[in-house]
Amino acid sequence: MTYASVAGAEIYYEEYGPATGPAIVFAHGAGGNHLSWWQQLPAFWDRYRCISFAHRRFGQSKDVDGRGGAAFVDDLEGLLGHLGIEKVRLVAQSMGGWTCLGFALRHPDRVERLVMADTHGGLRTDEIAEAMKSSRGLAGDDSLPPWAHPGAGRRMAKEQPALALLYSQVQALNPPSARENLGEQLRAAGQPTGDEAAALTVPILYIVGEEDEVIAPPVIEAAAKCYPNARLERVPRAGHSVYWERADVFNKLVADFLA
Repeated sequence: MTYASVAGAEIYYEEYGPATGPAIVFAHGAGGNHLSWWQQLPAFWDRYRCISFAHRRFGQSKDVDGRGGAAFVDDLEGLLGHLGIEKVRLVAQSMGGWTCLGFALRHPDRVERLVMADTHGGLRTDEIAEAMKSSRGLAGDDSLPPWAHPGAGRRMAKEQPALALLYSQVQALNPPSARENLGEQLRAAGQPTGDEAAALTVPILYIVGEEDEVIAPPVIEAAAKCYPNARLERVPRAGHSVYWERADVFNKLVADFLA
C-alpha cells in the first residue's frame, strides 16, 4: 500500500504508467474512492503518469487531524509534492471538482489542463444559484433499486445493472465517516466566486451527463460560462457519472482535450 503523509492526513494513492510521463491526477467524487477510475487508468497509462487517490475520510485514506473537506486542496498539494510533480493535468469528478478547482485557483501556473466532470466545484454566482433553484424536482418518478447509488443514476441501474452494482460496491468500501456532514465538508472545501473564476485562464473542459440528477446540466452550463478558457461537452443518455456509465465517450473527450 502506498501512502503520502501530508497536511495532517494519510492519503492513499496508486500510480500507473511511465514515471517520466506527463502527470494526470484523478480526483473522485463522494460516491467513490481511488478505485473509481478503473476504466480510465488503462486508457491513459501508456502515455501519462496516472495517479488515483482517495480523499481523506474516503477509501483507505485517514483524516488524522480531523479537518475534513477544508484540507482537500492542501492534501492534493502535499500529494504532488510527495510525488515530485510540478506540472499536472487534473481530472475531477463531482466532489473532486472542489479539490481540483481549488488547487487550480491557488496554483494556476501548475495546472496544464483541468477536466471538471459533472461538477461546479463549489463555484458561487447568482446564475448558478438560480440554475440550482430551477433544477430542483426535475428527477423522474421511478425510484432507484435499493442497491443502486444516486451517483450511478436511473438509466445505469436499468440498462447496465452490473456497472451500477459495482458503483455501489465501490462506494460501500468507504468508512461511514465519508458521508458524515458531506454538505458541510464541501462548503469547507471551497466556495470560489465568479471574479476568481474569471481570472483563471487554465484550459478547462466541462463534461456533463444530460440526465444528471445530482448536479443538473443547467448548473454546469452556468459554471462553464464563468471562465475565459472553458468549454462544455454534453453527453446524452448519461447521468451524474459519465466517466463510469459512458467510459468510452468520456475517455475520448478527455484524451482529445489533453492532447
